[in-house]
Amino acid sequence: MRITDRITSTNMIQSINRSQGKLEKYNNQLSSMKEISKPSDDPLRASQIMNLNNSLIQNEEFSVTIADTTDWTNMQDSALENATNSLRRITTLIQSASTGTMSDSDRQAIKAEMETEISTMVDSLNTNFGGKYVFSGMNTTTKPFEISRDAAGEMTGILYQGTQDEMDADGNVIPVKADLSRTIATGVDVSLKTDGRQLMNEQGTPAEKDDLGRFLADALKALDANDTEALSGKLLVRSNAETENVVNMRTEIGAISNRLKSAQERNTSENINLKSIRSNKQDVDLAEKYMEFTMEQQAFQAALSMGTKILQTNILDYL
Repeated sequence: MRITDRITSTNMIQSINRSQGKLEKYNNQLSSMKEISKPSDDPLRASQIMNLNNSLIQNEEFSVTIADTTDWTNMQDSALENATNSLRRITTLIQSASTGTMSDSDRQAIKAEMETEISTMVDSLNTNFGGKYVFSGMNTTTKPFEISRDAAGEMTGILYQGTQDEMDADGNVIPVKADLSRTIATGVDVSLKTDGRQLMNEQGTPAEKDDLGRFLADALKALDANDTEALSGKLLVRSNAETENVVNMRTEIGAISNRLKSAQERNTSENINLKSIRSNKQDVDLAEKYMEFTMEQQAFQAALSMGTKILQTNILDYL
């Protein structure tokens, strides 16, 4: 066999092998509908696709967090709506009891209804979501609000059992963070209103602490004592102030809920964009890929036909 014939045969075989390799590649792409099946097919594109997959996984995790946090704030809003209704009813009861036409028995009936509203309000503020109390600060497994009673079992207000500030050795107050935080996007955190101390609306000094619990205790005492002056004066004013405090916190939670809604919309939009980019880099264009496969198949058949003739001619040279 002449050297030129040997070279021609080698080139023909290599051409057939290359064409066969392309056919296998196109066939794999058509079967999987993916441009690449392993990193070695296109290292740069494979790296980009892996980064996009990681971004999509992270994006979906953020979506779950946003949805869960939205549900959390919805539970808080519902709890505060009920608490507001209870406080408004308490205000109405105080206003009714402040008139001079009320008898002692009438005020005791009002006191009984007020105690019921206090219990209802405490139940609302002790709302639990997924095994966690929504107003207990960082101590999410501790029931935050508790009705206080004297030795005779009489209701004397409410106490807060959630996260508390600490004291150092010198008696100085060390503030303790009580609002939970959630990461809703890369580098973006949202702080939830979980510090129930805001609902207690503490006023005055630690030695003369005045809060929601103290106000309720004073209102019950005034009903027992038929103190219409206190009921029509400072207690009625204070009742409106306590109601406004709860409404203010509900407004703040509403703002957080709106922020979460916007974050969810951005997350959804980003998820669509990431999938679109990944599709452009990863998914095959079926029509285009099938055309390439068909053309390569025709080229392969032609190469086989030509190769057969050349190889037959070379073999005859041995005879």
